[in-house]
Amino acid sequence: MSYCLNPQCHRPHNTHDGKFCQTCGSKLLLKERYRAIKPIGQGGFGKTFLAVDEDKPSKPYCVIKQFYPQIRGTTALQKATELFNQEAVRLEHLGEHPQIPDLFAYFVQDGRQYLIQEFIDGQNLAQELGQFGCYGEAQIRHLLLDLLPVLQFCHDRNVIHRDIKPDNIIRRRQIPGRSTQISPSASGNLVLVDFGASKSADGILANQPGTSIGSPEYVAPEQIHGKAGFYSDIYSLGVTCIHLLTGKSPFDLHDIHNDTWIWQKYLQQPISDDLAAILHQMLARTPIHRYQSAAAVMADLQEYQGVKPQTFLQKPVTPAATNPSYSSISQRQTDIEEELAEIKTTFLGQKPIQSGINTGNQNSNGGLGPSSNSPGVSHQSQIDDELEELRNTYLGNND
Repeated sequence: MSYCLNPQCHRPHNTHDGKFCQTCGSKLLLKERYRAIKPIGQGGFGKTFLAVDEDKPSKPYCVIKQFYPQIRGTTALQKATELFNQEAVRLEHLGEHPQIPDLFAYFVQDGRQYLIQEFIDGQNLAQELGQFGCYGEAQIRHLLLDLLPVLQFCHDRNVIHRDIKPDNIIRRRQIPGRSTQISPSASGNLVLVDFGASKSADGILANQPGTSIGSPEYVAPEQIHGKAGFYSDIYSLGVTCIHLLTGKSPFDLHDIHNDTWIWQKYLQQPISDDLAAILHQMLARTPIHRYQSAAAVMADLQEYQGVKPQTFLQKPVTPAATNPSYSSISQRQTDIEEELAEIKTTFLGQKPIQSGINTGNQNSNGGLGPSSNSPGVSHQSQIDDELEELRNTYLGNND
């Protein structure tokens, strides 16, 4: 199917291979290659369509953004035109990041401006919330770990997004045989879209009042007054998180009489004090008390995540009978004994004694470590007791 892009056409649906609209006669192909299939969104500045690129053999999907502002007044129209042009410029520079849609083309046809950009196949987080319900702590941590580097990427290039919200974050569907992994901590399957409200922070522009743009529920207080900064995006991301945690409108999560957040009373699942502290700082009403960069949020998130060396075994989950690593009890005992020996080595700083080999580090009692006269013997004894408890936990007390 083809869809006519003429806003005045009353019957826009056409055949899949037509060249001209059967109703109004408008061209159905943009630049002789991009064919609109159906509308997928509409805002104050225009419409968005799912399309195919017929210039490529596989006819891949893409997105057409048509500038068609539903506003009146010369000043407002000029501002809308400026923002649409800016989005093209932003996408050209930012689209090199795999979590930001790539810009394919920007042109004028039949007196209307168009952007052609990468199609991201997936659900946005607002749709995901409606389908699966409120998020838990693990999902919020994943979201932050995945998106904060994208935000830092934008800010490093002096771009403030200004419209971060669940609708503008898409979870990309996994493509068989293609990995979206960006780094060990970021899976890369969350994509930040819609840079139509973005703003440059270059030079003196960063300190100059501008137009209040964004979604009212998610914008920072200073952004309402046209003074957005990098910290404004951090605020909006924080509001996105508490909305996903509670399922409530951000307006309902703030007590306007006392100017304080009350989102924790609406949590569907408890979260750690560490994550709550990070969100509170992201949501600080005054910019000076808020995180100043996405990197700073990331640093706290990783610190609180507690990636610590493991000194004690995790209680093992009983594996399926088909798992060859634990196909026999004796093999399981051997593996656990080896891990216990490694733990002992970590504490005492010595290599374990191999059976039948005298390394010269055995004391008079045939044990490991210092002799009974050594000041470290009590420390060793304590470790031996703790390891014996672990051995009994995993292998059972056979005495």
